Amino acid sequence: MHRIAISSFKGGTAKTSTALHMGAALAKYHKQKVLLIDFDAQANLTAGLGFDPDAQDSMAPVLQGNKKVEEVILPTCIPNLFLIPADTWLERVEVTGTLAADRYSHEKLKEILRPLQFDTIIIDTPPSLCWLTESALIAAQHSLVCATPEFYSVKGLQRLSLFLENISQRHPLEVLGVALSFWNPRGKSNDTFLEVIETTFPQKMLETKIRRDIAVSESSVFGKPVFETSPKSRAAQDYVSLTKEILKRM
Repeated sequence: MHRIAISSFKGGTAKTSTALHMGAALAKYHKQKVLLIDFDAQANLTAGLGFDPDAQDSMAPVLQGNKKVEEVILPTCIPNLFLIPADTWLERVEVTGTLAADRYSHEKLKEILRPLQFDTIIIDTPPSLCWLTESALIAAQHSLVCATPEFYSVKGLQRLSLFLENISQRHPLEVLGVALSFWNPRGKSNDTFLEVIETTFPQKMLETKIRRDIAVSESSVFGKPVFETSPKSRAAQDYVSLTKEILKRM
């Protein structure tokens, strides 16, 4: 079983879209049994798959020991693709209940996921270096870094790199690659951004770039992956290609 944490130090890097579409592509085109975990209190991944975050249980009661993980796993519109939703409780889960007094609370998610029977588990993390992100990275074997070709996104990669390196010294963690979204092949500063990424994450830049496509926003309105709403769109092609590239790296 592969466990992948999708990471970014900044919002607006298509982190959630990447998690959703990579999971959907693995289930739809590679016949894998996939679990998506929305570990971000904003719950965009949950909403993006058509669920109301306020009407579902998240990983929070499981982390607190009040529910079993199997009780919060939901089937999605894609066969073999499952979801653990998010809710606002996640935002302060580490300072409430049993976790507040647990010195090893960061290890809890890893213990919960270990017995599950999935081909791939993908964890969508918050765009910050918080307890949730650290717990997800400790639970994962791999990290996929998301960025956009803009100054603040690329600048944040340097801090994220140090954070990932610190965790990998204590827990096995491999950076699969850096996925660039909102890509414009004719962007004037592309070479500069790519050089910074290469310096920060040597040989980790993924060949596939996700081009800007309104089809992704439109698909989220329907609560479905773009493969279901616009299967011939640029974004659908790019996410299929990205998933193949990641499979090769794993």
